[in-house]
Amino acid sequence: MRTLHETGLIFRRAMRLSLRNPIWVILGLIQPILYLTMFGPLLKNMTRVQGWPSGDAWQVFVPGLLVQLGLFGSVFVGFGLIAEMRAGVIERMRVTPASRTALLLGRTLRDTVVLVVQSVVLILVSVPFGLRASVGGVLLALVLVAAIGAGFSALSYAAALTLKTEDAMASTLNMVTFPLLLLSGILLPMTLAPGWLRAVSDVNPLKHVVDATRILFRGDAGLTRFLLEHGADWREQHGYGDNACGSLAWASCNEPVEGGDWVGCARALRDHGMPGAAALPGDPEHVVIAGKRKQFSDDVAEELLGAEAAR
Repeated sequence: MRTLHETGLIFRRAMRLSLRNPIWVILGLIQPILYLTMFGPLLKNMTRVQGWPSGDAWQVFVPGLLVQLGLFGSVFVGFGLIAEMRAGVIERMRVTPASRTALLLGRTLRDTVVLVVQSVVLILVSVPFGLRASVGGVLLALVLVAAIGAGFSALSYAAALTLKTEDAMASTLNMVTFPLLLLSGILLPMTLAPGWLRAVSDVNPLKHVVDATRILFRGDAGLTRFLLEHGADWREQHGYGDNACGSLAWASCNEPVEGGDWVGCARALRDHGMPGAAALPGDPEHVVIAGKRKQFSDDVAEELLGAEAAR
């Protein structure tokens, strides 16, 4: 409890410093917004190129920009720590009873909050350009970006404490971040790359984060299948008092995301134990699954009815 209290104190101090000089938060958004406005429109015709993943240009490009923001918005925070070390601020904090862990956790939490705010602004700016994504997928993507930011922020502080100079810090970060950026598929998906480059990029953990973020924006069946293959159960109740079948019913009718694969999600659920649907005589808008009356979009209902008829 003491460490949590001290982390909160350091977080509030760091947030006050950021709010007093918000220009750095704004400047951090300029680069991804420039990419969005000047590079994004060039990708609209790329969706017809062989190798382009499912989803439109914005569902592929904006998630990459979020991960880029998570990388560059957090990996350079260590420079501020070096400046505070030189000014004697860190030395004065170290002689206080505050936990050493709290001194870094508070700063990392501040960096994560700022990153999430920047990410929300970037998503909102992307909507007029044509971005369409499910709310649930966007929220999960924000959690993923926050985790990236917290991880890289902690690594940046660790590097600052080790290297202690801006020159060494800059050289090290440039050596590490640009290969991560180029091999992650942030700007263009790695499915467009030749086989040897895709094999090299598979070693890059950031590439898999980018792919997962794009899946979340598309409502992709791949994520559904992955979760079911790794222990998830379609019958598990979630916070809204229903299960994955109910979520699919609501999403397919209310969130028809362009490029989203609700039929593929239905197929994945069927392959992992969910029963098919039975038609209701005199009620063409509803079907029965596992004894419950549900309404799906026409294509999802057709898939579930067809699966039951094929049994």
